[in-house]
Amino acid sequence: MPSEQGTGAPAALAVVLALSALSAGVGYLLAARRLRRRGDAWPRLRDVSFTTGQAGLAVVALAPMPGGEFTAHMVQHLVIGMAAPLLLVLGRPVSLALRALPAGPARRGLRAVVRSRTIRRLVVPPVAAVLDVGGLWLLYRTRLFAHLHDQPWVHAAVYAHVLAAGLLFSLAICQVDPVRHRYGLPLRAATLVAAATAHSVLAKTLYSTSPPGTAFTGHDLARAAEAMYYGGDVVEFALAAVLARQWYAVTGRNLSGSCDGPRDGPREKKTGWVGARAAEQA
Repeated sequence: MPSEQGTGAPAALAVVLALSALSAGVGYLLAARRLRRRGDAWPRLRDVSFTTGQAGLAVVALAPMPGGEFTAHMVQHLVIGMAAPLLLVLGRPVSLALRALPAGPARRGLRAVVRSRTIRRLVVPPVAAVLDVGGLWLLYRTRLFAHLHDQPWVHAAVYAHVLAAGLLFSLAICQVDPVRHRYGLPLRAATLVAAATAHSVLAKTLYSTSPPGTAFTGHDLARAAEAMYYGGDVVEFALAAVLARQWYAVTGRNLSGSCDGPRDGPREKKTGWVGARAAEQA
């Protein structure tokens, strides 16, 4: 968060954040190269996704954002809390780490964390949505945002929560990395719709009403609200596209199986039933 902005954290903290993001990106690329050198496949598109997300975090940490004070903050929010988390999750860093780490304590420890009860509870889609969007309502509809101006370390903690909550939400919706329990597409889709609605309503309230304890200009407030509304739509449509692709991968396979003709034994009935249901849903 650049110090030039009124609500920015200290320059030293911004540099630390940028270096951490860039270091994580380099570490990811080295791990991916290690996989490919030993003959394992790892799509380069995942490299692009993860490194783009980390580069976005570095840019918003160091570079001044366009627009007024609140608009600049909102652009940071969109990158840190929505766009970057989705790009990072689509890079599947946990899967990469589990495959790249040698057998030993580090890999066992990471696997234990991923399968822990705490992570399992945090990635329940409705829980992740409340932590993510609920945190934004708390930030913008209470006096918490007003306190960030003169308390940069509180500001840094809030941004850390925004990033962590965004990562949890993207992971809970996409579920592309290994988790202890995978939730069905209907629950994840319904959660995404509910979270997107809550996010849009919050953006509309900011269009006319500044966060309590602040006095941003009307133009700055309107531009920030528009950035939150339309920028949020873009990321939410991207999440919906991920779900649609997963749905098609499942139903398309079932439809293909039902069109291949009769099969032996009980499996024929099961495949045909699933295929018929999928055809009805399509």
